[in-house]
Amino acid sequence: MNSNKISFSTLFAIGSFLIGTILFLSFQLTKNESLIIIGLCYVLLAILINSILLLYLLYEFAFKSKKEETAIKILIVLSNIPIAYLYFTLTINNQ
Repeated sequence: MNSNKISFSTLFAIGSFLIGTILFLSFQLTKNESLIIIGLCYVLLAILINSILLLYLLYEFAFKSKKEETAIKILIVLSNIPIAYLYFTLTINNQ
């Protein structure tokens, strides 16, 4: 892989973060409850796709070279978990 390219896992993690943030901020600004349903569906889909991506990265880490690069990708994918928890907690507590 060319080191100048951003990997799919990194792009997906950034995309997940941006979409989740847009949904969170939209709900906080409008209090439109339909955004909660959309957000929950989005989170479930993101969990599914991120889990598959994480399993692939763990396989790469275990059986391929470039362990440091793969470990960084794993951490980037996992970084969305505390952010999603924070958004969830803020949404529930501000209802």
